[in-house]
Formats: sequence, structure tokens, C-alpha cells
Amino acid sequence: MKNIENPFAVIGRIKPEYFCDRKTESERLIKLLRNGNNVLLKSDRRMGKTGLVQFCFDKAELLDHYYTFFIDILHTSCLQELVHELGRAVYEQTVPRGKKMTQSFVRILKSISGKMGFDGNTGLPTFSLGLGDIEQPEYTLKEIFQYLQNADKPCIVAIDEFQQIGKYPEKNVEALLRGQIQQVNNCNFVFAGSEKHLLGMMFESGSRPFYKSADNMDLLPIVRDVYVDFICQMFEKQGKKIEKPIAEVVYDAFEGHTYYVQKTMNEAFSNTDKGTDCSIETIILSIQNILEDNGTYYRETLSNLPASQKSLLYAIAIDGWASQITSAAFVKRHKLLSPSSVQAAIKKLLGEELVVEHNKRYRVNDRFLGIWIRRMMGIPLSSLFQ
Repeated sequence: MKNIENPFAVIGRIKPEYFCDRKTESERLIKLLRNGNNVLLKSDRRMGKTGLVQFCFDKAELLDHYYTFFIDILHTSCLQELVHELGRAVYEQTVPRGKKMTQSFVRILKSISGKMGFDGNTGLPTFSLGLGDIEQPEYTLKEIFQYLQNADKPCIVAIDEFQQIGKYPEKNVEALLRGQIQQVNNCNFVFAGSEKHLLGMMFESGSRPFYKSADNMDLLPIVRDVYVDFICQMFEKQGKKIEKPIAEVVYDAFEGHTYYVQKTMNEAFSNTDKGTDCSIETIILSIQNILEDNGTYYRETLSNLPASQKSLLYAIAIDGWASQITSAAFVKRHKLLSPSSVQAAIKKLLGEELVVEHNKRYRVNDRFLGIWIRRMMGIPLSSLFQ
């Protein structure tokens, strides 16, 4: 029996037929890049930045005329790790383009070429370097940019979670990168990120190296009617059905946040047999499954929090969006210690990205964690849809 492909992708590259909307955004991004601009792409985490960039990279307007490179630096913590990840990403996306480009990569990267291994079957080098092999990261970074400059087609490099470079212990990374980028006229960049306040300071402050160096794009939730219609169509194409009001309550429960809608619908789709309807009970069961899958991780996360931070996190989860969190009313209602303890706790929770802030309102960053906490506190899942 042929397997039914789940159209609600949550990992990897999204097939064009399963990519929901973003027509205006993709056209804008492609237009800016083709006209030689750098782009600052901002959104909440898991709103679909990576999917949008990869979708555009696969479009003929870019695919046929540019070499494209994508690197995620969220997990990096210093310049050496950045250079390692950039080198690996450029190399891995160079090899499929032929032996000539691969040899050019090795020839230009003199600082590390002698430490690269070789594949016994193809004779091509393999990027199997450890961090310690990059002894002069500034010099290796310069070589990577030189390789991009010498490519026989224009290049586009997307760096995801770009704000991470502002957290490195080295104080000159922004200036170093900006200096290299200014010397390359064969390459444009997409600087994507989710910590908007850090990116704002980086690109809007006149004292910072990246000041006004990129066109700004904010990625907002997909329009409700468009997303709901997409959900219904994906079910229908596979011989299943979901009523529009059911899809709407899922969208509303997560305020259109792409990952959480997609993940819920991915699970709900798999829990709906062909020829049957996806009910609200199916949605609740699907979210229960997701929460149970992540339960161990959530328990470990909470076990590492001091009592004051944990209590505030619970309070914010219960409210959904919490405001005036240092007010006497909020402190009393949630049985917190004091406004000063809340002030100290919120700084830690924001720093650990367990909580996010928008216009002086706070919510749990991981929406599933917020739901898990509410459920643990005795609030039923059905409350999401009221």
C-alpha cells in the first residue's frame, strides 16, 4: 500500500507544492537580491525564515543565476566556530557543483587545506576538520570570502540567527565580518534572525559596523484565511477532510505561528484516516501526543530553574500573554514573592529565551511548553479553543 505523504512539513526543505503562500515575501526577497541588495530578515523564531530562504533559493530566478549558500549559526559561540560552520557549509554546497569548484575551494583555503582529508573513491577532499584545525580564524574567514569573490557566478549567502555574533566573546567580529563583506562585490547576503532587539541595535545604531547595510524585511504570520484554505486543501487532496472552523481554531490558538500550526496539523493529518474528518477531538489528541513526546525535555528544563523563575514562568503560561507583571495585582494573583523578585526573574527568563517580550507583554517562547505547563496546572487543552 502506497504511503500518503504528509503535506505539513516541519523539518527539511519544503516541496513547492506544500509551501503555503509567502508569495509577496518571496517575490520581495528575490527582487532585492537580484538587484544587488543585502537583506535583514527578521521574525519570531520558527515563523518560517529558513523555509522562505530555501524556497527562494530553489526558484529559477536565483537557482539558474547564482550560487547559494545557507548557514545556521544559532549554536555557535565564538569566531572560530563561525568560521568552521561557514567553511563547512560553503564546502558541502560546493562539492555537488563539480570538481573544478572543489579544487578551487581547497586551493584558496591555504590555511586549512593541508589538514583536510580525502575521499578514497573520488579523490576529492572531505571537510572533516575539527575546531582546533582552524588556528587562524580571521585569516581563514578572509580566504572563504576570497573564494566567494572568485566564483564564476554571483553568490548569495544566508546566515541564519545572525544576531548570535553579537554574543561572541571576541569584540571585533561585527567589524571583521563587515570589513570582509565590503570587499566582496560578487556576493550578497541575507542576515536572518529572531532576536529583533539585538538585530535592531546591530543594523540601526550609527556606531555599529552593520549600520544601514541591509534592506529590512519583517516576516509576519501567514494571513489567516490563506493559511486556513491551505490546510483544508492539503487534507482534501489526500482524500481526507477538515472543516474550516477546525482549521481556524488551530490557527487562532497559535496566533498563526507557522511552526506550531504546522506541527499540530502534521500530527492531526497522520491521526486522520483517509475518507474521514479531522475533528476537534483529533486536534486535542494530536497536541497531547506532541506534549507527551516533549515531556521529558520540559521536565528537565523546569528542574534547572530556580523557584522564583519557575513560578514566574508558570504565571506567564497561565495568562498566555502577561502584562504589568511587576504590578501588585499580578504578583498577588499568582502568589509570587514580590515585584523585585519578578523583575530579577524576568531578566533571567528573557536571557535564556524561555520567555519573549512584545510591547511590554510576555509569553512563554515555546508555545507547546506553555500549553504543557497550563495542562500540568490543571487547565484543560480544550481551553485553547475557547
